[in-house]
Amino acid sequence: MADPDQDILARLAETIAGRKAADPETSWTAKLLSKGPEKCAAKFGEEAVEAIIEAAKGDRDRLISEGADVLYHFLVMLTARDVELAEVLAELARREGLSGIAEKNARR
Repeated sequence: MADPDQDILARLAETIAGRKAADPETSWTAKLLSKGPEKCAAKFGEEAVEAIIEAAKGDRDRLISEGADVLYHFLVMLTARDVELAEVLAELARREGLSGIAEKNARR
């Protein structure tokens, strides 16, 4: 039996995409998206910094919580720029098995 959490990012991405047309007065996600891609990117950055702080402090529980916030806001940022999670996952799949050094060199 498949792990029910395995597809949580895909389900969350679908929910976020569906909220793009929702009323910003009734949906936090719609409110974020209504502020535009730049604000969504800034919010993602804020959440990433909070996760970094918790990682540096060594607070495992807070890092888990902030990590969830980072993933959510990353998906909001992608949606704001009409980038689908599947496109990011395809890029990860393309890189699978490549040396990190080789992959970086291939970008030059």
